[in-house]
Amino acid sequence: METQQQIWQNMTGKIFRNSITHLVEEAIIREQANGHLIKVCVGSDSHVYGDTINYATAVVFIREGKGAFTFIRKEREIRKISIKERMLNEVNKSVEIAYAICSILEMYDVEMEVHVDINTDPEFKSNVALKDAMGYILGMGYVFKAKPYAFASSNCADMMV
Repeated sequence: METQQQIWQNMTGKIFRNSITHLVEEAIIREQANGHLIKVCVGSDSHVYGDTINYATAVVFIREGKGAFTFIRKEREIRKISIKERMLNEVNKSVEIAYAICSILEMYDVEMEVHVDINTDPEFKSNVALKDAMGYILGMGYVFKAKPYAFASSNCADMMV
């Protein structure tokens, strides 16, 4: 399976060739120099088209009272998997990025949340992965947010997948 792990873009499609750690640190320095209080939210989403699964991971920078901006990574897999495995793949992609950037965020005293596109209502299929996802993210020491509070996955990544 071929992934484009180091190819990040913004919501308008501008491509960045730097690693996410470099992009995050550069953004934090710039935003703090401009006097913005920021928080970072990481989330992933996926859509299935036949045997193809398209994933998008979003790293969202929220400027308190001043809007937001996002870095997006897209990936594609060709295989059939269960809904639970797909939801946990999304979670894993988010945790992978959260882990990669957490030391930078700590260095600059920036809060982070990990968002999952999993419904808290048991009537929805994605709910099958809720407990596993919550345990994984909280066990890593991150703040966990699920629908309807998980905009990084449910909105930002969803728009780009």
